[in-house]
Amino acid sequence: MAISGDSDPKFIAPDPADDESVSALVVSARPELSAETTWPVPSRLAATARDYAAARSSSNTRKAYQSDWALFARWCRRRGFDAREPSPEVVGLFLAASAAGEGLVKAAVSTIERRLAAITTTCSSAGTPLPRQDRHITDVMAGIRRRHARPPRQKEALLAEDILAMIATLPNDLRGLRDRAILLVGFAGGLRRSEITGLDCGPDQTTDSGGWIEIVKDGALLGIRGKTGWRQVEIGRGSSERSCPVHALETWLKLGRVAHGPVFRRMATKNGGISPDRLGDKHVARLVKQTALKAGIRSDLPEKERAALFGGHSLRAGLASSAGIDEAHVQRQLGHASAEMTRRYQRRRERFRVNLTRAAGL
Repeated sequence: MAISGDSDPKFIAPDPADDESVSALVVSARPELSAETTWPVPSRLAATARDYAAARSSSNTRKAYQSDWALFARWCRRRGFDAREPSPEVVGLFLAASAAGEGLVKAAVSTIERRLAAITTTCSSAGTPLPRQDRHITDVMAGIRRRHARPPRQKEALLAEDILAMIATLPNDLRGLRDRAILLVGFAGGLRRSEITGLDCGPDQTTDSGGWIEIVKDGALLGIRGKTGWRQVEIGRGSSERSCPVHALETWLKLGRVAHGPVFRRMATKNGGISPDRLGDKHVARLVKQTALKAGIRSDLPEKERAALFGGHSLRAGLASSAGIDEAHVQRQLGHASAEMTRRYQRRRERFRVNLTRAAGL
């Protein structure tokens, strides 16, 4: 996607095949800022502006918005609408089609809300802002939420004994050592899956870094760039080498000869070694699911139901549910802006801890 003086100053339509995010659209309605000026390096400046614009949201969000915009553009094209400057009525029809499954695969409310955000962001970036508060949009969304909204499906919390059973299923090779460190660090740090795989061995080592590690005498310090900004996560040493996340991390770094760049990397398929490429965050979700099933966790349920219970957030919810300490410490570790959000993660520990029925005299 190029930005130059020859571009339409009002709109640059994102190509669905373009790898750049719709959020990286940077256009100018002022001709004096075009590439035909006497600026020394206008193309370099434009590229820099695109990079900064793209960095305002995570890569997962950018990919999702790009996919949502491509879907909306195809839907408009098939019905003769102009996706570049959609009216609120057209957007309302698209949202209704998404909810009802008319011409589109029926989508969940959260997906429809994300699609609306993608359309709004793209139009705003293109210099044609969408009046999102128009009743043709707000009334349709209110009706969709009222009719189709469901309680959020929370992943099962994995407790300390579950994690130990899961790491026992891993092989004693490089892949197993890496995955063992992922599970223990992810649980002890209360990390999101992208925060786990985004770690580097030190600060400012890669452009796609989401944080870095520093191993000290008492444990590991993690600088994490999360949804609420930068925070420092402390991971103390465990009671034994078998359960210690810091020991698992040190072992992986030493035997994997990882000293610079991404901490958790892909395995090279040709020679069985380690690739320099960063591991994708989806691996964490697959790892949690597979090892939980192998370890027989929640074996009282059919396998299909068990598989749906576990995911990357099971580690994060597990720490919140396991740690019997002041709630403020858990909130700070998880990087939550409110205690209420932390309580949503406390699955098993919070159930019936306070019995209001008996407290009321029944």
